[in-house]
Amino acid sequence: MVVDLRRWRAGGYTRQIEEWMELQKRMRIYELGSLPPFLLVFAGRIAAVDRRWNQHGLGGDNFRGLCRELHPGPVSLLHWSGKGKPWARLDANRPCPLDALWAPYDLLLSPFALHP
Repeated sequence: MVVDLRRWRAGGYTRQIEEWMELQKRMRIYELGSLPPFLLVFAGRIAAVDRRWNQHGLGGDNFRGLCRELHPGPVSLLHWSGKGKPWARLDANRPCPLDALWAPYDLLLSPFALHP
């Protein structure tokens, strides 16, 4: 997701999304993770990001242990969509090859993490 922060703040979108999340907590109206509140708030006012710019699907299938590779060409955004999040696979000692790209940002693994 690419967001114009000025428009985000002016539109009060954080509050609108939080309202949908509160409703979800009380009534369980959807099953698709964090995307539905955004779709409900921004319905009809979104544009697709070119697939060559957005490498999605890196989450693969955590239950079957499937890993995906990068599509050919340049990539600007890595998106671990799906259940296979890199932090979970790294913590479980079952990483996919591309999860190593996430490892430097993992606060539990990074040598730069602040430890109590």
